Amino acid sequence: MLNKISTMDKGILYMLFASFMFAIMGAFAKELSSSMSSLEVVFFRNVVGVVLIGFMVFKKPIKQVGGKPFLLFFRGLIGFLALLAFFYNIAYISLADAMTFSKTSPIFTALFAYVFLKEKMSVYAWMALFVGFIGIVLITQPEGLLLKKTDILGIFSGVGAALAYTSVRELKKFYDTRSIVLSFMLVGTIGPLVLLLLEPYIHVSELDFMFAEFSMPKGMDWVYIVGLGVFATTAQMYMTKAYGETKACIVGAVSYSNIVFAIILGLFLGDSFPNFITSLGILAIFFAGMLVIKK
Repeated sequence: MLNKISTMDKGILYMLFASFMFAIMGAFAKELSSSMSSLEVVFFRNVVGVVLIGFMVFKKPIKQVGGKPFLLFFRGLIGFLALLAFFYNIAYISLADAMTFSKTSPIFTALFAYVFLKEKMSVYAWMALFVGFIGIVLITQPEGLLLKKTDILGIFSGVGAALAYTSVRELKKFYDTRSIVLSFMLVGTIGPLVLLLLEPYIHVSELDFMFAEFSMPKGMDWVYIVGLGVFATTAQMYMTKAYGETKACIVGAVSYSNIVFAIILGLFLGDSFPNFITSLGILAIFFAGMLVIKK
């Protein structure tokens, strides 16, 4: 019993740290978005990560079972697409709103883990997910039934991330953490290059989040790029460790802390302070997280 609690505590701490790192990564991405497309931001984010993970592998070779190449590729592809949608939102809406959209992923992760991995869900866990969802609605404050492009991409960033996170839970049985992260970052490096090369032949305004012209970084852009890659890679490593330590629904609930980190950093970047309804949403989300963690 004590071993199980210790393992769960590790997963919680790993996810808290990863959430903070992800929020800082988002801040760097928002700064970069003023001088380059979200597609380029994704590219540079992953290039730095590939170099860092490659160095780790060189220093300590990977030892693993393997045997799930298609699932590994799926994790990389769906993670890349979700990240692309997320970074596009960061460029056009507040950091907190973009993070909130992406934080629908814990809800979908818990559901996917229940459906695909047969992880049991207690009544408390279901209650927590419901309260968390209400909190997200309060924060986003949707108007009417029509969804803007950023709304659609925001929801997709949550669903895509959830599918990626759920696959991590299964992949951890066969692959080293570095292999899982590296697969994601390799797809996230090659994918943008392909889309950048296709840009001259694609003329659909609705797909501007996928196709863009290359713009050479200048001055402080390079500092932001390095910071983006370092914090993103660190966050990715610890997030993957967290999902490997304990149940996806518990880790997913803890990741809600990312929203508060994003709101605080967003204030420094010029975003407005959350209003009363948004604050209620944040409290609801944390209450949901506490319900799952306590159980």
